[in-house]
Amino acid sequence: MRFKGRIAVVLGGNSGIGLASAIEFAREGAQVVITGRNPVTLAAAAEEIGAGTLALQSDISDLSALDIAMARIAEAHGRIDVLFVNAGIGAFAPLEEVTEAYWDTMLDTNLKGPFFAVQKAVPLMGAGGAVVLTASLGHVKGIAGNSVYAAAKAGLRALARNLGAELVGRGIRVNSFSPGPIDTPLFSRSGIPESDMPGFRAFIEGAVPMKRFGTPQEAARAVLFLASDDASFITGIDMFVDGGAASF
Repeated sequence: MRFKGRIAVVLGGNSGIGLASAIEFAREGAQVVITGRNPVTLAAAAEEIGAGTLALQSDISDLSALDIAMARIAEAHGRIDVLFVNAGIGAFAPLEEVTEAYWDTMLDTNLKGPFFAVQKAVPLMGAGGAVVLTASLGHVKGIAGNSVYAAAKAGLRALARNLGAELVGRGIRVNSFSPGPIDTPLFSRSGIPESDMPGFRAFIEGAVPMKRFGTPQEAARAVLFLASDDASFITGIDMFVDGGAASF
């Protein structure tokens, strides 16, 4: 019950790591708010998380939608104790196929949106608050076709360091965590043809020292640690949850 009486907001909480984390926040006593773009999966996630969950349809790349979401959170709870910025999209595209529209979509969702989400949430946060940003193994490992996504996630890792320095005086900790291959719906939305997916998964598993994908629950445990008082003397770091892929 590390989060009893606390308000935990999970942006991108309707599937994958975000949903697994929201479930664990609720199990440990938090009142949970989730956002997501898909109303169907959002409703299903709220039911799975449990009674009292506030589910808000919101697109992190839409700054006006972020304003509305934060106003709803302020109205419902008055504050935010934990902000987990997990919303994002992933796709592979070789250099020659990257368009300006692709670049803008990827950066708006994976970097610009998260920055302004923190900016808009901070007025609702106080001393003891924690922000966790979902970065990626991709910001330290070169993968063909992953350049734009990786650039955005490298930016998130930089945000954790710099926003951590900016907010430490207010008693708000900011950290990122970098998942490696986690078995979530993000893979099915990555643009890889379904016929190529078995070979791609086998390639990824072979490249991970533990020789498997991680689970959303394993990623969630890292998120909850960084958000909890167990990490009260930790800010500005990036925690890898990657089966050893970044290390050896």
